[in-house]
Parts: sequence; C-alpha cells; structure tokens
Amino acid sequence: MTRLVYILAASHSGSTLLAMLLGSHPEVASVGELKWTSLGDISTYRCSCGELITECSFWGHVRAEMAKRGFPFDVANPRTDLRAIASGLQNRLLSPLHRGPLMESVRDAALYLSPGWRPRLEEFQARNRALAETVLSLTGKHVIVDSSKIGVRLKYLMATPGLDVRVIRLIRDGRAVALTYTDPAAFADATNPSLKGGGSGASRDHQRVSMMQAAREWRRSNEEAEAILRQLDRSRRTEVRYEDLCNDTEATLRALLQFIGVDPSTPRPNFRQTKHHVVGNGMRLDDTPEIRLDSRWKDALGRTELQTFASIAGPLNRRLGYA
Repeated sequence: MTRLVYILAASHSGSTLLAMLLGSHPEVASVGELKWTSLGDISTYRCSCGELITECSFWGHVRAEMAKRGFPFDVANPRTDLRAIASGLQNRLLSPLHRGPLMESVRDAALYLSPGWRPRLEEFQARNRALAETVLSLTGKHVIVDSSKIGVRLKYLMATPGLDVRVIRLIRDGRAVALTYTDPAAFADATNPSLKGGGSGASRDHQRVSMMQAAREWRRSNEEAEAILRQLDRSRRTEVRYEDLCNDTEATLRALLQFIGVDPSTPRPNFRQTKHHVVGNGMRLDDTPEIRLDSRWKDALGRTELQTFASIAGPLNRRLGYA
C-alpha cells in the first residue's frame, strides 16, 4: 500500500506551506497538487525549483517513469484530475461539492449509468496511484502528500486500490481566506511581482470575486470537508489550523508527522533549504525561510465587507473557533 496524505481545505488556507513543510521530512515527498489544474500558460509556469516546468529535469524523469508504467504524462495535460478524463455529462455530475451520503448515492447512481464512467474512473485511480508511486520512487521517500484540497477528488482517491489515504483537514479563519479570493495576486501569490501568476508575472484580475462570492466559496468548501469526514474513521483523519501552523510550527508539525506515520524526531532542514518540485500557490516561489502568520485581513477588510462575510459565513466561522 502506498500511503498518501491528502490535505483537505478551502483554497488559500495554507495547503502549499503545509505540503512543503511536511515534504522537508526525509521520509515524506510532496509535489503539491497532484490534480494539476489552473496552471495557466504552461510555457511560462515555473516549478518551485525555479525552472520552467516544461524544462525541469525532475518532471522530465516523472514523464519517463510514468511512460514505463504505461501512462503517457504531459505536464500540459497530465490527466490526473477526474474532470479532465470525464465526459461532458459526467463533468456536470462531478461539479457539485460533496454533500453527504444521500446526495453522493444519487451522484454515484447517475455516474454509473453514464456511458464510459467505469473505465474513466479506473484510469483516474490507476494514473494517480502511478504518479504517487513514481514520485516516491524518484525521491526515495515513503509517504506522499497531495495538497489538492477538493473533497470530491478525495472521495475517489480513498476508493483507489493500493492507496492508504490519510486526511489532514486544514482550517483557516474564513475572513482571511475570503480576502484572498477578492484579490489573489495581492494576498495569495509570490511576494516578487515578476513571479506572480505561476511565475510569469501575469495578471490575476480575472480571478477576483466579490466578498459575497468569496464568503460562499469558503463556507461551501468547509461544509464539504465536514460532510466527507463524517464518513471517515477517526484513525485516518486529523485537523490542524493554519494559525497554529504559523505560530507554533514545530509542535504542530511533530503532531502531524506522528499522525502520518513517520518519526517526528528525525532532523529536518528548513523547508526553504529543501529542493522542492511543488505545483500550487505562488508562495512556493518565495525564498524567505520565515514562517509568519498572515493576518492582513484585519486591516484590509472594511466594515461593509466584514458584515457581508458575517451574514453568509459568520456562524460557521464562529463554530470553527474564530470570533
């Protein structure tokens, strides 16, 4: 069994930071999001090692190894996201977030009645398992972290033969996350302007949303996480807060490393000193070794925005411990 640690969270909750921190352990590998979506212009997208991802030698080795396993692998279209393989009808059925056993049974019934679903699901599962095994083979490590975050993806990974999936639910104050949705370039990307937008300095204005949309997205992502985790044995899941990860990094990491089954006392280099090949949030391209709590929302959000967030997601945010 290949042990895969899945980070389940709303986007921009700190999953890339957590994946890189875990990946600095000698037994843990992470390349960030194994689903590989939203990379933008692949010709300008940079691996976290600094190279263009199309020229990165590590991903060249991945391509060669995947081919040996019978899976052509192209960084422009790796086919590790289920929706990249599914048909148009199946994509529509896969679009809704996880809503609990009843609605999932309806989704499953509709998908299994749709032509070609079973072989597509089998390809998705086999391809993701092959990619996990390839990364572990190339890095010489034993546990892989997938920071893809999406609950529906997790559902099908947990049913993949040969994968032992453990889940880390990552939670962050919804007001901070909502702020990143309203302006991802300013609040959820590389510090260096020339490295924003995947490493090319491209604009992300088209990704900006209103506070109303941001609050709804954060709320639904966390509702999805709760729905899917209710069905998962406690021995296979744990929970961590972004704020604890930043404020007490060492203690938080030790607990997580113990949960995923590696020795937490093994010496680890600073995560910026480890050569990563991570796909995901632009902070992977920063070079500062400092881990600092990002609480800019306290100054950046005005009264009207806070009221909008509170009206949509306030009760859930308070239930999660954020006053």
